[in-house]
Amino acid sequence: MQKNPAPGVISSKSTPTPSDMPPRLNVLSLTRGIPFRPKPQTPWRFQPSTPVVPVQYRAFADARDGSKGADSTPLPHVTEEAAKIAKIEGKSGPDLEQGTPVAEIVKGDKAAQENLPKVMQDKLRAKTSGTSAPKGSRSFSTATTPTTQDGGDLGLLSFDATATQPAVPGVKFGLPVLPIPKDGHLKHRYDPVVDQVTKLLMRHGELSVAQRNMSLILNHLRTAPVPTINPSRPLVPGAPPPSHLPLNPILYLTLAIDSVAPLLRIRSQKGAAGGGVALQIPVPLGQRQRRRTAIQWILTSASRRKTTASGKGGFAQRVAQELISVVEGKSSVWERRNAVHKLGVAARANIVVPRKR
Repeated sequence: MQKNPAPGVISSKSTPTPSDMPPRLNVLSLTRGIPFRPKPQTPWRFQPSTPVVPVQYRAFADARDGSKGADSTPLPHVTEEAAKIAKIEGKSGPDLEQGTPVAEIVKGDKAAQENLPKVMQDKLRAKTSGTSAPKGSRSFSTATTPTTQDGGDLGLLSFDATATQPAVPGVKFGLPVLPIPKDGHLKHRYDPVVDQVTKLLMRHGELSVAQRNMSLILNHLRTAPVPTINPSRPLVPGAPPPSHLPLNPILYLTLAIDSVAPLLRIRSQKGAAGGGVALQIPVPLGQRQRRRTAIQWILTSASRRKTTASGKGGFAQRVAQELISVVEGKSSVWERRNAVHKLGVAARANIVVPRKR
């Protein structure tokens, strides 16, 4: 007969049922009956162990000086202290308006006298011995403005505040010199040749670029070596020696332009020869027209040169090299000038001189 197990004891042979197992523990169910109030969250603040003293800073000129304290006041000078004591005692103390001489300070103190400069030591010895100035000292003053015995100035520096009256009333800086020079006008202060070349160098109204190129041209002429003159192609009569040309680049430029400037131009007049044939008539040119033609020839020849430099100063360097070639007689501008003169000599018979009545 099988015995029943004791109550609450599970037999190893029987299968346990859910009703026989102990209930599970729920942690959340324990907190339902406990009253809970959340604590308000406060921001965390850093509290240093040592108290921090705020720095007092004033960015003004009248800010108070924190370095001044009870012990920071310097002690008064010996002379000032002696004057205060004499005032309290009712005696006459030292004069504060005058400084105390060094001789009186070191008087009786041999250690201090030995540390003085040699000049002061010699001065003290001269006073004690009663002799004259030491050897090597000056017997005259080295002041910047020497004065006489009565205190008057010798005239080296004049500080007279009285203003001089102008010679002409109403004119402070004097009248200008007449006639006024050519470069006296602001807009016409440059040399006429330089101004004309600059205006012909200008493109699209960019005058500043042309002025920069003109400056580079003159600088290149100034630093160039002395040119070699070709006897077969002489320059303008009265030209200076070649060694003087780099010293004056404006004269260098003017000489090169005037030497190849043509004296005339050829004008074609239609129907003058009859039958609709044009007639070549030479026409003389003025100075400004001659220079304009020569400058245009030089610029055309310079633009055909090979570029030897890069950058903004390339064209200016080519123009300067062409001017040097003109002075040396190597430029093709000379052949162009000779051709115009030869044609003008051949066509001089076509000039019709009006008859006088």
